[in-house]
Amino acid sequence: MDFIEKLGDTITEKGMEVAGKARETAEILKLKNQIATCRDVVKKNYRELGRLYYEKCGAHPDPDMETYCTAIRNALSGIEELQGKIEELKG
Repeated sequence: MDFIEKLGDTITEKGMEVAGKARETAEILKLKNQIATCRDVVKKNYRELGRLYYEKCGAHPDPDMETYCTAIRNALSGIEELQGKIEELKG
């Protein structure tokens, strides 16, 4: 009977360890999900901040921002040109 009791105790102990690990893993996943959400918020706000800056200061940006504003202007110009070509092809 002693062997069966020890076996039962071992199974119970291991079951508790597995349950603890499962809770720990679930908590880690929950925290990682919260981190991902925070990163999404940061990314969204960085993007919006940049858009607002460009709208307000893109024509006369700070010297540190001039390269970025020029790249945006060039890309917007390229988009217009390519859209014009699409319209020409459509007839």
